[in-house]
Amino acid sequence: MTQHAYIRPIGLVPGPQSEHGNAIRLAGSMAHASRFAVILRRDGDIVERWLAAPDTMAQVLGALPDEVGADAEAQWANLTLAHPPLQLGPRSVALDQPQVMGILNVTPDSFSDGGRYLDDRAAGREHAAAMVEAGAAIIDVGGESTRPGAKVLWEGDEIERVVPAIEDCVAMGAAVSVDTRKAAVMEAALEAGAHLVNDVSGLAHDPRSAEVVAQAGCPVVLMHAPGAAGEDLHEGGDYDRVAFDVFDALRARRDAALAAGIEARNILLDVGIGFGKSLGENLALVNALPLFHALGHPLLFGASRKRMIGALSKEAPADERLGGSIALALEAMRCGVQMVRVHDVAETVQARNVWRGLRDAALTDFSDLPG
Repeated sequence: MTQHAYIRPIGLVPGPQSEHGNAIRLAGSMAHASRFAVILRRDGDIVERWLAAPDTMAQVLGALPDEVGADAEAQWANLTLAHPPLQLGPRSVALDQPQVMGILNVTPDSFSDGGRYLDDRAAGREHAAAMVEAGAAIIDVGGESTRPGAKVLWEGDEIERVVPAIEDCVAMGAAVSVDTRKAAVMEAALEAGAHLVNDVSGLAHDPRSAEVVAQAGCPVVLMHAPGAAGEDLHEGGDYDRVAFDVFDALRARRDAALAAGIEARNILLDVGIGFGKSLGENLALVNALPLFHALGHPLLFGASRKRMIGALSKEAPADERLGGSIALALEAMRCGVQMVRVHDVAETVQARNVWRGLRDAALTDFSDLPG
């Protein structure tokens, strides 16, 4: 018999004063939570569910079986953990407000903008500069398409694609991440000046990748994909309860990264929207995003222009999914996600800034309180 406990924030509020102080700041973000579901899962089934608030959480956690009690206590501590800034070379990226990561694809077959910047280095450089000027905290350079059905790219070809783009971004002073699952590409990208590794396989695809990241001492994004260890990232998406299954899988990848010598402060997590998940499963994960703060690491969220938006928008093509992309980015921010990965940086930054204005106003508004 295996048991796991989960603490899922279910009541998000504008600020602590709206709950007379009985709320927490969620993972150091601009989101606050006042109500929580404490869930006990045994052999895959949900067997108990309690509701708690900050002032009753100790009582609820004390009633859990001893086997899961310590982990539940750690999750509760993680939900209130404020994450330090990311150190990306000379740049420091604060995580006390949502940050925007801009996408630069140098591929011929990306689902959204494949081919646009692969053969025109100047166009890619101009696009990256425009994203930085618009407010992107990081430029994420990817040379291999990870859409369903895409063929695996030889690492030599991937290096030839990403290194020039990384060098151009570094030369303009940008913080740069490399979107790859191959250790050789990680090494070449870091040598070219990249500051962060964004691995869609959660360091499961290449047996050398964890060692490369650990030795570099750089931050890394661990994303969930059911087929991470194989060639097809989307293969094997069979879930019982998708939010908890992905939570457990990310915890396992995080633990493997720690065991390989990667520092906890350098780990970010990504639930992997669109990777081996149905529309319903993707929606469930978005709704469950606050749960993943209990793992104790900053969260990255990537749903920009993805298939789920088209499925909910009369099959709108990828380049006509701006509205849905911003809607999902704002929902992620509401859930306390620290970074959103997007194609449309200027529009997302503007939406973020308006959202932040609303949050700042709520945090300083005591007009409906007596005295």
